[in-house]
Amino acid sequence: MARFDLIAVYMLANRKNGTIYTGVSSDLWARIGQHKSGKGSHFTARYGCDRLVWYEIHTDISPARHRERRIKTWPRQWKINLIETTNRHWDDLSMTLPFV
Repeated sequence: MARFDLIAVYMLANRKNGTIYTGVSSDLWARIGQHKSGKGSHFTARYGCDRLVWYEIHTDISPARHRERRIKTWPRQWKINLIETTNRHWDDLSMTLPFV
């Protein structure tokens, strides 16, 4: 059964202006832990995407999944612009995740 501790759409990167991965999770804390251990997805493990550079909290998983699908269709520059509106230096935000 899925947990719904911190529903979020998120983007990971391997470095500033590097490879970007977009995902959605019903438990962002656990999912980031999986990515950091190399077990989150084949893509993130292959490209070293373990730096949480952007996330958006949702109260329901359905709109979060919809948002993820939309972001995945965006041009790369739009994703970069979205990241840099809140995280200009592409810092790893995983240690600043809120407790809700």
